[in-house]
Amino acid sequence: MSRLELSEEQRSELEACFRTTEDRRLRERCQAVLMTARGRPQQQIAEDLSTTTRSVQRFLARYRTDGLEGLKIQWAPGKTPLIPEELAPTLLDWIRQGPRACGLKRANWTHVALADFLHQQTGIRVRETAMGDFCRRHGVRLYRPTYRFLRADPARQQQGRQELSEKTPGRARRACPSEPGRGALSHGADADGHPERQRTAPPSSAPATARTWCTRLPRPTSPLAK
Repeated sequence: MSRLELSEEQRSELEACFRTTEDRRLRERCQAVLMTARGRPQQQIAEDLSTTTRSVQRFLARYRTDGLEGLKIQWAPGKTPLIPEELAPTLLDWIRQGPRACGLKRANWTHVALADFLHQQTGIRVRETAMGDFCRRHGVRLYRPTYRFLRADPARQQQGRQELSEKTPGRARRACPSEPGRGALSHGADADGHPERQRTAPPSSAPATARTWCTRLPRPTSPLAK
């Protein structure tokens, strides 16, 4: 059995960490050190914590070497972000100001447009996914580009209205030429004043191959069908 002597300050520190930490593994490591200081065998400590004796021995060795900091889990730093954090304030300013303030003829930012502008300004080339990760880390949500008529230039709006009115001055009613062999269309009005289209009879000088108008008779029913 490994003996471990704790001072009152060390014991208070371990107990406070045991009560306040949200990390389950750190809490179990503090508990293992406290139980060892009370004279509990390592085999029983391993059984109570659902771990191995070797793990308990490692916890004690780390505590003897580095104290409470040795019990904390040291996470790997992971991959270095493609966009340095030093550029975060600059990127956030670009997003808040908008593309027009940065000299771009755009209404809204997109991840692709922001990545291209970053490459133009700093020479750092990143993909759309990397820019999306950066925006999510900083709580930024870019909107999809949409054209807003109110955001356009008022002078160009008026010019567009004038050009559109000149191209479509009014819908004049045009007479449709009759097709050869078919009756012409004559326009009239019904009792309610709505335009009514009537088909006149084909001219008598229609060629022999022209269509003729006839009434379709009902098809006779076969006696076998009954």
